[in-house]
Amino acid sequence: MRIALRSALILAALGAASAASAAPKDPSGTWLTEDGRAKVKIDRCGPGASNICGKVVWLKSPTGPGGGPRTDIKNPDPKKRSRPVIGLTLLDNLKPEEAKYSGEIYNAEEGKMYSVSLERESASELSISGCLLKVLCGSQTWSRVPDVNQQAAISQAAAKPTAKAAPATEPED
Repeated sequence: MRIALRSALILAALGAASAASAAPKDPSGTWLTEDGRAKVKIDRCGPGASNICGKVVWLKSPTGPGGGPRTDIKNPDPKKRSRPVIGLTLLDNLKPEEAKYSGEIYNAEEGKMYSVSLERESASELSISGCLLKVLCGSQTWSRVPDVNQQAAISQAAAKPTAKAAPATEPED
C-alpha cells in the first residue's frame, strides 16, 4: 500500500511538472520586429488574461508620403484605411496551445491576416511563425526591447543639456 501511494505521488508530480512545462512562456513586453521597422507591445488579454494581444507602439517610419501618420492604407475594408498604424492591433486574443500561442496576425503592409504561432525562445527572443492559406509560410525572430515609455524616458534624459551656472557678474561703477 505504501509503495503504491508513493508511486501515485511520484506520477502525479511528474504529470504536474510536464503540464507546467507545456504551458507557453509569457511573451508580454515590447518586441522589435526582425526587420527593425516596428515595435509591438504584447499584453495579456481575454478571459482570465489567459490570451495575448499585441499592438504597434512604434514605427521606424511613422509618417506616410503626405507627411501625416502612416495609415492602414492596404486594409481590404475601405472604412479602416485611415486608421493610424501606431496603435493598431496586430495580434488579437491568441490562445495558449502547448508551448506557444496561436491565432491570427494582421499584416498592415499587405492588408492580410495570417495564421500565426508565437513562442518565447528566451527572455530576449520571440519566434513568430505564420502561414497564409497553409501554403505560404514564413518565420522570424523578434527581439525584446525596453517599453516605449522607458525608451522615451531614456532619450529625454540623454537629450537634456546639463545646465551650468553662469558666472555672477558685478555691476560696474
